[in-house]
Amino acid sequence: MITRFMTTVAALAVTAGTAAADYTLTVLHTNDFHARFEPISKYDSGCSTEDNAEGKCFGGSARLVSAIAEARARTNNSILVDGGDQFQGTLFYTYYKGKLAAEMMNKMGYDAMTVGNHEFDDGPEVLRGFMDAVDFPVLMSNADVSGEELLADKLAKSTVIERGGEKLGLIGLTPQNTDELASPGPNIIFTDPVDAVQGEVDKLTAEGVNKIIVLSHSGYRIDQLVAEKTTGVDIIVGGHTNTLLSNTNERAEGPYPTMVGSTAIVSAYAYGKFLGELNVTFDDDGNITEATGEPIIMDAAVVEDEATVARITEAAAPLEEIRNKVVATTSEAIEGSRDVCRHMECAMGNLVADAMLDRVKDQGIQIALANSGGLRASIDAGDVTQGEVLTVLPFQNTLSTFFVSGATLKDALENGMGQFDDPENDGRFPQVAGMKYVVETGNSTGERVVEVMVDMNGTWEALDPEKMYGVVSNNYVRNGGDGYRMFRDAENAYDFGPDLADVTAEFLAANAPYQPYTDGRITLK
Repeated sequence: MITRFMTTVAALAVTAGTAAADYTLTVLHTNDFHARFEPISKYDSGCSTEDNAEGKCFGGSARLVSAIAEARARTNNSILVDGGDQFQGTLFYTYYKGKLAAEMMNKMGYDAMTVGNHEFDDGPEVLRGFMDAVDFPVLMSNADVSGEELLADKLAKSTVIERGGEKLGLIGLTPQNTDELASPGPNIIFTDPVDAVQGEVDKLTAEGVNKIIVLSHSGYRIDQLVAEKTTGVDIIVGGHTNTLLSNTNERAEGPYPTMVGSTAIVSAYAYGKFLGELNVTFDDDGNITEATGEPIIMDAAVVEDEATVARITEAAAPLEEIRNKVVATTSEAIEGSRDVCRHMECAMGNLVADAMLDRVKDQGIQIALANSGGLRASIDAGDVTQGEVLTVLPFQNTLSTFFVSGATLKDALENGMGQFDDPENDGRFPQVAGMKYVVETGNSTGERVVEVMVDMNGTWEALDPEKMYGVVSNNYVRNGGDGYRMFRDAENAYDFGPDLADVTAEFLAANAPYQPYTDGRITLK
């Protein structure tokens, strides 16, 4: 059984008399699942069968199946919805695209989902295939898809379902900049979220629907803006920023639900690690009189559904072929050992940093920074398999792009020199591309990096403390991992790019046979 923490939060005080017939509804929800069909570790990466047996793992489809069944048993009136980004993140997506996600979501009995930006990673074709396979509506209100024939008659802005004798209006929302984040093609025009939602609310209200839920893959900040700037929205089920809202978890970014006026906003982190459970009561006029709940953590207390375990195990078998697939060749061994990469420039660090920068250099990015702690192995000379790349980069990290000042970059490099204070914490050593720097190792903390140059369109220029630079790293570093806390407040940050291992494998393939190298971009004195 699930150990359930339910903190009652009175969302709104009831100012009128008791309604003649209150309507109660439980909204079960997930978001940003990213193909985590197997259990994950506390670090959101893969978790071994042995660790799972010892109770160290979280999530996975088999736990969600059990948790959803138990949650439904607690109520006589519920819906199950998703905030987008079922696609991308593991080899399951690489192999099956949307097919396994459709199968599992049908098995769990979802009622609706919104389109996330990663649903467009392989263009409208794969999204359409997924939509044809699922038993529920997939929604997106803030886009004109009339010019895309694969979606024009299939992808609705909103829908109405009936539950417990009442009509519920559901509206989809996706990032307005999806055309920059994914590959929707040239035929879809993305639009302002506030105007799009209000337009659908007005339409649904005119049809007599007075209970309206937005499934939003726009992020916590935009969700709050939509709640503030629209009328008639009762609930927003969030996604995109992997936000944990909770009344009990110290890592939460806000309360569950977060109330903006009379709108309840909920979000359940990501990767199937939590199942959101919001209990709401409406009066006869469709106004929320109470909203309480808490995300349920999918830990070892949730017993895995045996049939689902068997199915995921079966689905995982062909992935071994992918792991053995040769993706490139290298003329020499690529040095990636911790003894080297955590202390100086190394060939693996250059490969990964070069690959990151190459992927996003057309997005106004000049610099790549990779933490050496994320490099876990070397690669032998000869054929390079996908499995070898995954051994080097096993954490399922994604590319993060952001903008910071030169002063912040200098602080970041100084943080990377922390190994000279604490040799046990040397995973922070920064491998770079588009930049070169000089370190006086004997200097005191914060004063070791004495020269920094940045490649600005082919010309090396001294780092300007006042200038803003575009940076690519991984989502772990961007969110403060390995001491890089100065990146947490970066401007225009986007943490959900492609998988770093995939980016590296594709770069190796494009440059095969790859010639490993170092070029003096990091100088230690």
